[in-house]
Amino acid sequence: MLDSVQETYRILAVDDNTYTLRIVQHTLEQVGYKVSTAVSGPEALRAINRHGIPHLAIVDLHMPKMSGFEFCRAVHEFSDMPVIMLTAVNVENTIIEGLERHAEDYIVKPFNPPELVARVRRVLRRIGSYSYTLDSTTRVDERLMVNFPKREALVDGELVSLTPTESKLLYILVRNAGRIVTTEFLLNRIWPMQDAHEDRLHVHVHRLRRKIEADHNDPAYIIAERGTGYSFPLAAE
Repeated sequence: MLDSVQETYRILAVDDNTYTLRIVQHTLEQVGYKVSTAVSGPEALRAINRHGIPHLAIVDLHMPKMSGFEFCRAVHEFSDMPVIMLTAVNVENTIIEGLERHAEDYIVKPFNPPELVARVRRVLRRIGSYSYTLDSTTRVDERLMVNFPKREALVDGELVSLTPTESKLLYILVRNAGRIVTTEFLLNRIWPMQDAHEDRLHVHVHRLRRKIEADHNDPAYIIAERGTGYSFPLAAE
């Protein structure tokens, strides 16, 4: 029997090879995941704009119009959506770039379906369950709604633009609602290839609070956890 959390996981598979897409979709649906597919990066981005950010994407590397890495860079302009690369490219430098800059895991084709399931489960287990539904527009409460793909927040009925860093920061906090997100984790996820420091994060937290909080000096959303990091409130039942 599948647990209720796994039943809610949404996975987006992106590959220009429709045969691969069918195998991935069948394999993951057999164990209870909800799988949608796209044959290109632009089509996948349109799907995200329409339906919201999935819990995980499985992405090919070499695709027309937009490579898998380019797709990852586009998505990570507004979120920290986890990605598993699934590709025939078995080159050491490419694998290292994929793991360091873009993806949680890297699988080389041809792949073993049970291994794909195991790797998907491992990534999703590490991420944990979501308190909020990451639909095209995420409703936090009566005064705050966020459209991550468009990098926009609706605050007390007023549309507010978010920078890529602010959107990614807010996405991570919303995704981890109810849990403390450490400063080290935020620095590593927002600036994975840079030697970023706590002061840099504080600047972006301050700017984001000024945009979404009713009183940025007494925040209700982005709560500082002394000496640890930040937390975001759980969704109301």
